[in-house]
Amino acid sequence: MDHTAKWRTPLLKHPYLNLFQLLMLANLYHFCSGIIQVNKTVKEAAVLSCDYNISTKDLKEIRIYWQKDDEMVLAVMSGKVQVWPKYKNRTVTDITDNHSIVIMALRLSDNGKYTCIIQKTEKGAYIVKHLTSVMLLVRADFPVPSITDVGNPSHNIKRIMCLTSGGFPKPHLSWLENEEELNAINTTVSQDPETELYTISSELDFNMTNNHSFLCLVKYGNLIVSQIFNWQKSELQPSNNQFWVIILSSVSGIVVLTALTLSCLVHRPAERRRQREMGRAWKWKRSHLST
Repeated sequence: MDHTAKWRTPLLKHPYLNLFQLLMLANLYHFCSGIIQVNKTVKEAAVLSCDYNISTKDLKEIRIYWQKDDEMVLAVMSGKVQVWPKYKNRTVTDITDNHSIVIMALRLSDNGKYTCIIQKTEKGAYIVKHLTSVMLLVRADFPVPSITDVGNPSHNIKRIMCLTSGGFPKPHLSWLENEEELNAINTTVSQDPETELYTISSELDFNMTNNHSFLCLVKYGNLIVSQIFNWQKSELQPSNNQFWVIILSSVSGIVVLTALTLSCLVHRPAERRRQREMGRAWKWKRSHLST
């Protein structure tokens, strides 16, 4: 009889009580007693403890079942380990550590409640000796958001975008300034159907004539990532009308200067001739007075 057939054999004295019914009893038990919670991130390894010690010599007399919700994960029967396909090559059992299992290279799909069921043979039948459950919460951390300039929708208005991707669970993004939430635009949240990871982006318009310090805040679960964007207004620039006034004033000044220069150049020879003529007339007058 193979392992799968053994798993389907009655687990309690009642011949019709199967693993699923046993799991329902385990759920009821742990609803009252509380469940251990293990928090991990994608690609890490998680250790889930069965919290039950068994000596090596007793291994052949017990069965250990690890199950996630209603799916089998791993079974130890007659000292032999069987791992189900979804967990194959990344899940092992540690008999020396309370019969824990180690799930490596965690995926988001590994989220859920794992139940350890231990049965021991007594009087030719297997009876339940121990039940325990562990809640595994797998998350994917969002990287620090990036903030980029996406243009100017109108005069003196700039638009920026905040974006981050590759995280889980579903995020929420907000823009803050001086601890007050601002009105964002074009906020989108998308999820990759294969990896289940989220991408979120949002845009913000602001007036360029003032100084600003914006905070892009992304919350997912009980975690937060954020990025700051600072804007310093530029020095006062002349308006278009002022610009043309300055240009025309400059041109007028150049024209006046040129005219004065030309006037000086034109009148200077005439002035010199007049001065020479006056000099000759004075000499002639002095010569006649002396005679």
